[in-house]
Amino acid sequence: MPDRATVKQAIRTAENQLRQQVDAPRLEAEILLAHTLGKPRTWLIAWSDNPLDSEQLQRYAALVEQRLRGAPVAHLTAQREFWSLPLTITPDTLIPRPETELLVEIAVGLYPAGEGITVADLGCGSGAIALAIASERQHWSILATDRSHEALEIARHNANTLHIENIRFHQGDWFDALPEEIRVDILVSNPPYIPEDDPHLKQGDLRFEPRPALASGSDGLDAIRQIVAKAKDYLKPGGCLLLEHGYN
Repeated sequence: MPDRATVKQAIRTAENQLRQQVDAPRLEAEILLAHTLGKPRTWLIAWSDNPLDSEQLQRYAALVEQRLRGAPVAHLTAQREFWSLPLTITPDTLIPRPETELLVEIAVGLYPAGEGITVADLGCGSGAIALAIASERQHWSILATDRSHEALEIARHNANTLHIENIRFHQGDWFDALPEEIRVDILVSNPPYIPEDDPHLKQGDLRFEPRPALASGSDGLDAIRQIVAKAKDYLKPGGCLLLEHGYN
């Protein structure tokens, strides 16, 4: 990274550095600079000829270097957008993926918006799924669970930051976190579903994410088996179980 540069020059330098390592070098270069400057990405376009001082360039260069070593962008910025919601993300939580938004889309389409139903999100992590559903269906009651105290603290923080109030958090392992008498209309979960020895766990962002949120037994199905086995005890008649699962 040069000692002096404009916004567009700094982005171009970072893009060239990242090109051999990431799939979207321009996008990531912009995200990291916007985070460094505390500005939206649109500011970078409007002020592309704005000069950056040496301290800004040093901080930017440090982030780019960490990204080159493999650190996820979501960990470097402590944020990831999901369902248009800006979520705080830490190494204690899974980084939300765009494909997981399908769970939200299916869930909110099952019942009319004005109907008051109960949804439980098992293993909520950062709260992405639960908060997205809660934001779309404010008359619904959302229960979000996770066995990780640290993950639940992040989920609570995200709920408070987004001013989402129709959600409650419970700590515990899968159904153990729910009150015994509770019955819900929808159970939703993005459980760990990767086999313990899958080589993908040693690649990309997965290297930096919490292993219990990714891997589940020799065939990746341990968590799914537990959830499926007990789901009928917590679902109302006609209720739905929605799970994300592996490609295979």
